[in-house]
Amino acid sequence: MKHAASFFRAGCLVAVACLNVGLAHAQSFGSDNIVPQDQQALPMTSRVPAVAGQQTQQQQGQQAQQQAVNDQPRANWNSANYGPIDPTQVPVDPNMLPPFGANLFTGGFRGVMADGLNPGYTIKPGDQINLRVWGGTEMQSVLTVDSQGNIFLPGIGPLNVQGTSNSELNARVTAAIKSVYPENVEVYTNLQGVQPVGVFVTGYVTNPGRYSGTPSDSMLYFLDQAGGIDQALGSYRQITIKRGGRTVDTIDLYDFLINGNMPQTQFRDGDTIVVEERGPAVAVVGDVERPFRYELAGETLTGGDVTNLARLRSGVNHVLLRGDRPDGPLARYLTLDEFRTANVEKGDEVVFSADQRSENIVVQVEGSYYGPSRYVLPRDAHLGEFLNAISVPKSMTSYQDVSIRRESVKEQQEESLNESLDRLEQTYLGYPARTTGEGEIQVRQAELIERFVQKARQTEPTGRLVVARGDSIADIRLQDGDVVTIPESSDSVLLSGEVTIPQAMVYTPGMSAEDYIRQAGGFTPRADDDQVLVVHRNGAVIHAGDTDVRAGDEIMVLPAAPTSNIELATSITQILYQVAVATKVALDL
Repeated sequence: MKHAASFFRAGCLVAVACLNVGLAHAQSFGSDNIVPQDQQALPMTSRVPAVAGQQTQQQQGQQAQQQAVNDQPRANWNSANYGPIDPTQVPVDPNMLPPFGANLFTGGFRGVMADGLNPGYTIKPGDQINLRVWGGTEMQSVLTVDSQGNIFLPGIGPLNVQGTSNSELNARVTAAIKSVYPENVEVYTNLQGVQPVGVFVTGYVTNPGRYSGTPSDSMLYFLDQAGGIDQALGSYRQITIKRGGRTVDTIDLYDFLINGNMPQTQFRDGDTIVVEERGPAVAVVGDVERPFRYELAGETLTGGDVTNLARLRSGVNHVLLRGDRPDGPLARYLTLDEFRTANVEKGDEVVFSADQRSENIVVQVEGSYYGPSRYVLPRDAHLGEFLNAISVPKSMTSYQDVSIRRESVKEQQEESLNESLDRLEQTYLGYPARTTGEGEIQVRQAELIERFVQKARQTEPTGRLVVARGDSIADIRLQDGDVVTIPESSDSVLLSGEVTIPQAMVYTPGMSAEDYIRQAGGFTPRADDDQVLVVHRNGAVIHAGDTDVRAGDEIMVLPAAPTSNIELATSITQILYQVAVATKVALDL
């Protein structure tokens, strides 16, 4: 088994060497700068295009010939009519999208009936008024507004209160009483109960009918009782309230959905709410919070109106407008500002897009440094110029251990590990058993593989990109989201994995990995003494026999595969090495 593991280790080292061929152009650290001035990339503020006069005559002749060939372009690619339009993509039909406001009637408007006692409520026949008078005369009674709109005050006579608002009621009754009892009289009134009303709800609603409520209930209360607006045919922008054959109010629910404004209509018994047929609509999709069908108030909208209605995601800067016009199909790709003045007509598709790449990246630094931890850099910034712009404690920084954590590397490591685990399962879980004894062995192996795969899938790669080797560094281009690690100098060595006493030990120059392991009690019975790895702080994972131990390193002893099947043990050992490289963890079997 150890011979198989040795073959595997040699193969892995060759692979690692191949992967690091790109680091051959690394630059040496200087005394003041991490990358020497004469070898680093141009400063971020000094990047200029090449001077045309530096071209050779041959290059100029080739360019002139090419210009002569291409001087009649087939299309104006700078026109707003060209953009990322896929001709095979069928435009979105507005009828296939839910209407804006489709979730309006899931909020339970019908759950609580209004009491009708708000200050703006106007008194009508059937309402009950609680009256109390004390002082020069005493009176306590519950008065009902009669069919003529009057209440009868004892000793005073009838008083017309129909049409009086709730907020004005007390003053009106007080004035009537004091006209008879002018001195030493106090009056208190309040609206005790209101007469319920029945309102008809019809038009394009789910369940047309007559529904009860109070005069102060909102229109949404009655619509909700009718099951809400028919999403396919009903209008959210044309809802009328009719009384006695005439329209008393027209309501646009978009004003409520966007701004929260709702007219306070006081209903009367026999009023009718009519939901009109849906008007022309446009489809709004793309980089919006939710794609919706937006109803037009007329035949057209401006692009600014559509932008105000839609909830755009951050970064939206272009709009694709597609539709049909009398002179033929329309497809225009506009900036967001240009779209605001464009006309949007019924049946159009509006696709908001955040497709302009940022010219900047954000890079984070961690470890031993001075200054802020995040920097906004040009997209073509390189590691060398970035490091040369950062101040570090000279005597406390481990220059040779600079590394980068990169999300794309993490994803590649995770994908590669999962592919290896998939191959392991496919290879060993499908073998047919020829005898009973062989079947029992395969069952035990299957259990081992399943446990191992389950543990291995739970490990999370670090995404560490090795950019440093000894006293040199690769001046690679940085990517958005990179985390540059500049470690602080360390005086310890960490031992982990299958050692008797995993611990941190003081670094001693000249000691080998085996010397440290011996001082930590040696190997455990489960250790694979051929798989001793040294993990440098720059992320490099190297076999102990091929590198010297440096301060801050981790010595990792991998476990031996718990199986006598040489082929299976080799596969597990390979994956254990892969896990150690990707995660800096010696997976416990």
